[in-house]
Amino acid sequence: QVQVVESGGRLVQAGDSLTLSCVVSGGTFSLYAMGWFRQAPGKERDFVSAISFTGEQRIYADSVKDRSTISRDNAKNTATLQLNSLRVDDTAVYYCAAAEFIVYGAWRTPGSYDYWGQGTQVTVSS
Repeated sequence: QVQVVESGGRLVQAGDSLTLSCVVSGGTFSLYAMGWFRQAPGKERDFVSAISFTGEQRIYADSVKDRSTISRDNAKNTATLQLNSLRVDDTAVYYCAAAEFIVYGAWRTPGSYDYWGQGTQVTVSS
């Protein structure tokens, strides 16, 4: 059974940086595309970033693309999302997801992912 576990969420000040981590177990991590999504209270789950199983392709939502970096370490079954210059509107629960098979155009769609973590809360105060 594949398990996805996020960590790193916390309360930060606007302008701070934060690194979120995601560990996948029970499957073949090196074959999964990995994505990060976020959901603020009362809002839909939004795409943040994704990385191909090789790490060669990466995409970002417009809202974070100039201040975030997604990466992965296939030897450690870990995907990481670094967020810089955090803003109050970055406050959300951040979810990590793994996809066994996904076409490039579908990376932004939550339904394209097979396995999800429980989420980690990021709160940005002004």
